[in-house]
Amino acid sequence: MSEGRLTIRAVRLKLYLFVSVGSGIAAYLLGAQPQWSLAIAALAPVALAALPHFLRGALVGLSTRDDAAAGTSKMSGIEFEDYVARVVRSCGVPVIMTSVTGDWGVDIIVGRRPNRLAIQCKRQARPVGTSAIQEVVAGAPMQDCAKTMVVTNHEFTPAARKLAELHGCELVGGKELTRLRSTIRRLTASA
Repeated sequence: MSEGRLTIRAVRLKLYLFVSVGSGIAAYLLGAQPQWSLAIAALAPVALAALPHFLRGALVGLSTRDDAAAGTSKMSGIEFEDYVARVVRSCGVPVIMTSVTGDWGVDIIVGRRPNRLAIQCKRQARPVGTSAIQEVVAGAPMQDCAKTMVVTNHEFTPAARKLAELHGCELVGGKELTRLRSTIRRLTASA
């Protein structure tokens, strides 16, 4: 059994060596400088080793249905907060969930001082109004947060959108839940 693994490992190493030498020679013959040919020769096996993992991830991602908005309509308010916290944690940033009472309108605190993000979560059956924006904007300084966001499973009223724009509060509504990760990454990367 171990001989089979050694044989597979040996074949894999020979393949990587062949790809490395072949890509280095090809780069040199196509006019690349010698140092670039060596760099290409060194990176080609890495790219070859990563390719199956990349393709598998891409295919899984394409075949996975993203019904974030549909699934959140069946959650309770606390379950929705937990869902948002899980999405935020998957971005690799620190997450603090505040207590249910006395949170000053901030349900989740994301990131590190001084550029922390205050998130207010609203799972509702109707559009979210201005009160959610008012709460998180007022509560952010109390929680030592510099940025604000409201996340809901539904949509926002036009007045809420206008108030959020005025205060620089990021809004993520039902159909936009699929972009929550990228929004979190954008807001925490600029920190």
